[in-house]
Amino acid sequence: MAESPVRVVIVDDHSIFRSGLRADLDASIEVVGEAADVAAAVAVIEASRPDVVLLDVHLPSGAGASAPDASGGEAVIRAAAPGAPATRFLALSVSDAAEDVVRVIRAGARGYITKGSSGAEVSRAVHAVAEGDAVFSPRLAGFVLDAFGAPVGETAATSDELDRLSAREQEVMRLIARGYAYKEVAAELFISMKTVESHVSAVLRKLQLSSRYELTAWASERRLL
Repeated sequence: MAESPVRVVIVDDHSIFRSGLRADLDASIEVVGEAADVAAAVAVIEASRPDVVLLDVHLPSGAGASAPDASGGEAVIRAAAPGAPATRFLALSVSDAAEDVVRVIRAGARGYITKGSSGAEVSRAVHAVAEGDAVFSPRLAGFVLDAFGAPVGETAATSDELDRLSAREQEVMRLIARGYAYKEVAAELFISMKTVESHVSAVLRKLQLSSRYELTAWASERRLL
């Protein structure tokens, strides 16, 4: 039996971009709604309860707004999330500025990719976020780690926590927490993707974590990156 498609809402104030993105997403993704401003986005998200919202960070604050509002993407998340608690938000932007990344992640987005990404890259990111992972390029992941890292002087993880992991599991843990994709970890460590997946599953189980997002936060808090 075929898996159900990932249901997505696209939020962006440029209709040409929305149309192009819709056309570029792969067949395993179903676009169930679109919106061009905050009010319309909140309404369509609450009505359709999508799995993932592809959200422009710099979004006009309302119908008829003439200038982009830097907090528009954040406003969508804060307003829509309570009414659609299972929906995850993936930020899209032309900007890779640290302040933009950090602000939208603080608001509750599960990932951040730039509009220079290909349709295939966006599709992979949508699936990853739908499955509970966090998605950032290594460069953007660094901004998040810097923003949410442990305070200066905080001690590293206690040895008993790390002792739960084998040496190889610790290597995989650090790379995954830094935002590397499974394929990139496999290439870096000269192991297969299947082996990477097995190590990640073991790491999450041993540390009692449920996703890559939690793993990144765990490693950052302990200054392991």
